[in-house]
Amino acid sequence: MMLEPAQCAGDAPRTAPERGTPEKPSPTPPPPAEPPHATRLPAPARDARRRAEREQWMRRRRLERQLHDGAALRISALTLQLGLFRHKVPDAEPDLHASIESLQDELHAVLQELRDVAAKIYPPLLDEAGLGPALREVADRMETPVRVDAPADRFGPAAEGAAYFAVVDCLAAVDAAAAQTGAAAPPVAVLVRRSADEPDGAVLTVHLTGADVRHAESMLDQVRRLGGTIDVAGGPGPGTITARIPCE
Repeated sequence: MMLEPAQCAGDAPRTAPERGTPEKPSPTPPPPAEPPHATRLPAPARDARRRAEREQWMRRRRLERQLHDGAALRISALTLQLGLFRHKVPDAEPDLHASIESLQDELHAVLQELRDVAAKIYPPLLDEAGLGPALREVADRMETPVRVDAPADRFGPAAEGAAYFAVVDCLAAVDAAAAQTGAAAPPVAVLVRRSADEPDGAVLTVHLTGADVRHAESMLDQVRRLGGTIDVAGGPGPGTITARIPCE
């Protein structure tokens, strides 16, 4: 019969199975405690949700103003001060002149980035001049021909913000689709009007004619939180997308 060699000093102690003894089962964990009785909060009413969304747009507009009237103005003032300082530096210091000019260029770049961020929060032109001028500015930057027909009316920060970003998202999708296919996109007409005879009060109505109706879904995401709706006529392909948003 073969004998098991004795355990040497320094060897790890044998486990229970190695010694031939059965392993003890691990204790069963106790069941989780029952959660206390919870009360579900009621969902906000429709009017409360719309008020919350309008306040969200107001906060976006205030944040844009804070960036525009605060940080952006400070950077502009600092750039001007550097320009004045450069004129005081003797011409015999070309390296210092170059350093100051480089700092000015960097500040100009930071200022432009700050303005781009502010425009994505709430465009300054939309705040200052209204929906028509802001959409015309966007139309001028598009590859797709876009014609904007909008009155000088103001519709309130929330409705104007939702309508603006809904139209911008749609036009950007039209431009991107045209760039992907390499074909010229058909012209798009944007018509903005106010309807005052609706049951819920005044309504901002935006018609986009010539846009692909598949882009209507992205517009709905922008307007529905304010109680807005999207209607589609025509398609597949170019048709008419109509957004209706309660407004002031």
